[in-house]
Amino acid sequence: MNGVRHWTVLRCLGGLLTVAVSVLAAGCASPARHTAAGASRSPSARPSSRPASPVSPTPARDASPSVIAVPPPPGNLHQTRAFPSASTAVFHAEMTDLWDAVMTGNADPAVQAFFPLSAYEQVKAIADPAADWRSRLLGGFRLDVAAAHRYVGRGATLVRVIVPAAQAAWIDPGVCYNSVGYWHVAGSRIVYRQRGQLRSIGIASLISWRGRWYVVHFGTVLRNGAYGVVDAPSVGTGTPGPPGGC
Repeated sequence: MNGVRHWTVLRCLGGLLTVAVSVLAAGCASPARHTAAGASRSPSARPSSRPASPVSPTPARDASPSVIAVPPPPGNLHQTRAFPSASTAVFHAEMTDLWDAVMTGNADPAVQAFFPLSAYEQVKAIADPAADWRSRLLGGFRLDVAAAHRYVGRGATLVRVIVPAAQAAWIDPGVCYNSVGYWHVAGSRIVYRQRGQLRSIGIASLISWRGRWYVVHFGTVLRNGAYGVVDAPSVGTGTPGPPGGC
């Protein structure tokens, strides 16, 4: 993706670990559940009547983990209606890289988990989708990673990522300035442990490309300036969702 080197950080202890785990925002808002960087409010309790994707714990990562290459995203191929899984090795790799970005404050390792430019150019029915992707989407993602890094701080370990797959919806072409459909789910949760306490932050929006989930909005869908946002930080796992958005 534009020369970005895609890496993933994986840890194996006796076998492959699995983690259960965008709204494209030109004129399209998702439910209001986003908090400015550094805030620590809990999201409103709003239990879902449908279960989230199964999840399993991820042990703490080594200080010097092994790094292996991950297949690049198939963004140059056409979209399919394949429903994404949050329990694949590739998704586990993406979320591990996202967590690495939060821990270091460097978004580069997580760009391979971000919605591909070549796919966005097919999806977005606007004059210059490449410029929008670089400035608004990827630029906002980098700001949100930095905000999450400041909020989480040091000494945290990833436990699991929860994707409320039962709340996912197929977004038809023509909605939110899009020319190609995709699966969308809002309000996934990154669950981590810090100083013995279970905590979590949200992922504002995941969307699909050819049966694979990608982050398209991390902290917030809409922002009014060049600042990062932490999505619904909470003690405990928080509440995934609510559904909605596009």
